[in-house]
Parts: sequence; structure tokens; C-alpha cells
Amino acid sequence: MSASTVNNPTRAAEIFEQVVSEARAHGVGEIEVTVDSETQALTRFANNAIHQNVAERSTVVSVRPVIDGRTARAATNRVDGDSIRRVVEEAIALTRLSEPDAGLLPLAEPAASQRQPAERRHEPTANARPDDRARAVAEAIRVVEGQGQTAAGIYSTGETDLAIFNTHGVAALYRETMARFSITAMDADSSGWAKASGCRLTDFNPVELAGLAAGKAARSRSPREIPPGRYTVILEPAAVLDLAGQMFGDFSATALEDSRSFLNDRVGAKLFGDNITIHDDVFDPRQAGAPFDGEGVPRQRLTLVEHGVVRQIAYCRQAAARAGVEPTGHGFSLPNEYGEAPANIVIGGGQSSVEEMIASTDRGILVTRLWYIREVDPYEKIFTGMTRDGTFLVEDGRVTAGLRNFRFNQGLIEMLSNVEAISAPVRTSGEEIFDMVVPAMLVRDFNFTEVTRF
Repeated sequence: MSASTVNNPTRAAEIFEQVVSEARAHGVGEIEVTVDSETQALTRFANNAIHQNVAERSTVVSVRPVIDGRTARAATNRVDGDSIRRVVEEAIALTRLSEPDAGLLPLAEPAASQRQPAERRHEPTANARPDDRARAVAEAIRVVEGQGQTAAGIYSTGETDLAIFNTHGVAALYRETMARFSITAMDADSSGWAKASGCRLTDFNPVELAGLAAGKAARSRSPREIPPGRYTVILEPAAVLDLAGQMFGDFSATALEDSRSFLNDRVGAKLFGDNITIHDDVFDPRQAGAPFDGEGVPRQRLTLVEHGVVRQIAYCRQAAARAGVEPTGHGFSLPNEYGEAPANIVIGGGQSSVEEMIASTDRGILVTRLWYIREVDPYEKIFTGMTRDGTFLVEDGRVTAGLRNFRFNQGLIEMLSNVEAISAPVRTSGEEIFDMVVPAMLVRDFNFTEVTRF
């Protein structure tokens, strides 16, 4: 039987029962099963034409036994009886060959209650057809062509059905649809970009996004070059996500134990400005993702930063047991080396708009987004990277020219201590960082180190 999509909680439960039956035949009574079913479709375009449409349906069954203080995992993308039997045998064999883990806990127990987020599966998104995406892409391309530019990007739609079961009674289920649209408008010597995502097709408008990208490319034609240095910057939400999003893997109890977090000896300390408050909140209506972690433990809302002070970190079950606290529901699937991390970041906002930030700036730089970001100093959280797809000079409260892109060398602690104005937060997409809810920020003394060739 070829790979298929379960897309059915009842079928996922049947697979679990089959796994349990096979495991008991081998004398194994503790077992965890994850059934992850996805339907994903993607329409890709470049040079003002659609050139690819692909679709994939898959189900991955992942099996993790616990035997005498040992655990391991095996997976298959086939759900027929013989494949299930083989993956159970493989998982048991790997587990018995593994070294005992003194810190390994028994399987998770079911929660007394499991709060569910608002409905995140929507039929029009799940049932979007290639011609639906093609029509939207064609309209977006016409907007870019109307500016004498060239468009490239993607439009994807899909749905995910996730189930985690174990023999202690955990039965965690989640269903979600997701649509994403990204477009880059390219001119002779400039470019513009826009991207959005949402559980509903109506959460964004591809034509409006195309207009934003084309407008940025048009306004940044014949870019000027100004010297590097420290400038007041207006970071649009995508730029805030690109840089601030780099730090949240450090809000992890396991990372602190391993001394690989910039928060070592800093939890409870004031690191950022008074206007910086950050939560991890899977139930925020602008967020997406399952309300439970890789072991089926319910996610808790965390206050990571409150008025600049680091307050809470994420705990998986193992780290929580070592610390004598309750897990927060942010653990990765076991076994893993990393423990846990926040997954649903919401950075608190303010009352300013990007337009008001521009109007209040005598001389500064407006940044659409960042890329090629690399860490320079892990403890001080200093990063280098480059601007791209819409970098502008602001003079006397207005945008006066496009700029050649810069390389920056900037510490996050310093940046989030120098925020002078914040917009309302919005769901925001980047290239490498998962989606977050973040605001735009007006930041003083942002450090640009050189003008790039791009």
C-alpha cells in the first residue's frame, strides 16, 4: 500500500491500537505513537509566470517504546498492516540496543483537561484547488507587471492532522489548515517583498501583498549609498521577527542546564527596555499550532519577558522533573538533545504605526526585512546579517530614497533596550524563523557596519 493521508482521528486511533497489539506481542507494554498526516500543495511562480504546481499527501507513523529505562523511535510513511508491524519491531529493536537513560521518565499521563484553541481548520483552505491558487497568482503578477517589474514567489495551501497517543491514556488530537503567500517584485536595480500566512484563505489578500512588494521595488529604484554607522531604524514586523526570533530557543530549561543559553544567570534580571513584554501563547487568535507538545503535554501560556525582565522559561517533562517544577508543555518529541523551546511567540505592542514612526524620525533607515543572519556572540546575542528587498532613507519625517543594502552587527539585548516606539503586533512571516505575532519597532543606534554589493 502506498503512502496515504489518514486525515481522520478515528483512523489514527485504529493505528495506535494496532501498534499496541504488535508491541504486546513482543512483551512491550509502554509505547507512544504519533500519527502526523498532511496534505500540502504549492504553486510556484517566477519571471511573471507559474512554472510549478506540486501536491503531496503523506502520513507518518512514529513509534516510541519505553523498555527498562531505554527509549528510541522509528517511523514509517506507510500505514498498511505489514508496515505497522515492521516499524514496531524496528522501534523495539532500537530501544533494546540503546543505552539506559537515568533521567528517562515513564510515558506522560493524560491531562485532567485540555484547552482547545479557536477552530483552525477551515474547509475552503483544505479544499483549495490548483486553479484557485493560479487565479490569485495571476492577479498578483498583473499588479507587479503593471509597474514594469518581474514577480516571483509561492502560494501554498494545506492541512495537518496530528495525533499523539500512549498506553498511559494520552490521546491528544489537533487539526489545522494553513495558507502562505510570498512575493518578490524585482526591478532593474531594486526589489520589494511581502509575505503572509493564516489558517484561512481570507486571512490575507495576495493582490494587496503584490501591491506592497511592487510599491517597495518602485520606491527604491536608483538606490542611494550612505555610509555605514549607527542609525535610528524603523524595523517593519518581518525585520523584527527575523532578528528577535533568533533568541527564543534560549528560553529553555535544558539550554540553561547545558550552559548554552544567553539567559544563564539572567533569569529574573532586567535585560530589555520597559516597553518589551513577550509571551508564548498558543491560544492567541493570531497564532497556529497544536496546544500540546511532543509528548502530548498541554501547552501553558508563558510570560517570557515582562517590562524588560526575564520571567519564565519553557520546561519539558524531563527538565521539569530535575528542577522540581511542573512542565510547561513545550517539549520536543523524545528522544532529542534540545529539550524544549517556546513555539508561539507574541511580542507585545504599542500605539504607534510605521507611518507615525517615519514622521517622527529626522534621519533614519526603514528596513523591510533581514536575511543571511548569523550569530557572532552567543552570550551577548550579537548577530550579523543584511537588509534586503526594501531599505529606505528617512529624512525630515518622510521616505526620500531607496538605499543600497547594509550589513549589520547588532546585539539583541542592546536593540531591545533601545526601542523608542512600537506598533500593534500582527501575525508575521519570515524566511527562516517560524511565524510569530510581532510589532514594528523604532530603534535608536542600530549598528550598520558596511554597505553590501547586493
